Amino acid sequence: MTLLSRTVLGRPRINRAPSPLLARSLPWVTIVLGSILPGWLMIASAPVLPPLGFLTFVAWRQLRPGLLPIWAGLPLGIADDLFSGQPFGSAVMLWSLAAIGLDVIEARLPWRNFLTEWLVAVGLIVAYLVLCLGLANITGAAAPLAVVLPQVVISVVAYPIVGRLVAFADRLRLTPIVVLR
Repeated sequence: MTLLSRTVLGRPRINRAPSPLLARSLPWVTIVLGSILPGWLMIASAPVLPPLGFLTFVAWRQLRPGLLPIWAGLPLGIADDLFSGQPFGSAVMLWSLAAIGLDVIEARLPWRNFLTEWLVAVGLIVAYLVLCLGLANITGAAAPLAVVLPQVVISVVAYPIVGRLVAFADRLRLTPIVVLR
């Protein structure tokens, strides 16, 4: 093996670092796109598609607990309220409560595995969807609880897939690029 082939194959990554703009903005952008996407895919008379924005928010909070600030539920909830059709302010309140709950769980359970993460996410997803239905019923929807059962099942099954997509986005976020000076 020559010196040239050794330097090409095992080339050190000098002058490379993750983009600060990409590292800071990608979680916010993916969550907002997750809030917008269900409205693009299908318009239905009953809730069927999972709340992808909330699932993405929970996945980012669980993957990187300190990445999003505790107040991130406010602006991201506003963006979700604009596109979800829920009463305005419901996602702001529920996403903020979910962020506080995830911080409390992070402080109480610093060592976690897939099962505990998934069970916490399932609890948050079920609570979020039931409370969204309750808030919609308070404002005059009058829908029974059985209406959201398919959405709950699809959301719980889809959460690991969303978690994998968030992990891929996190790897993309931290990919070193050439730093130009």
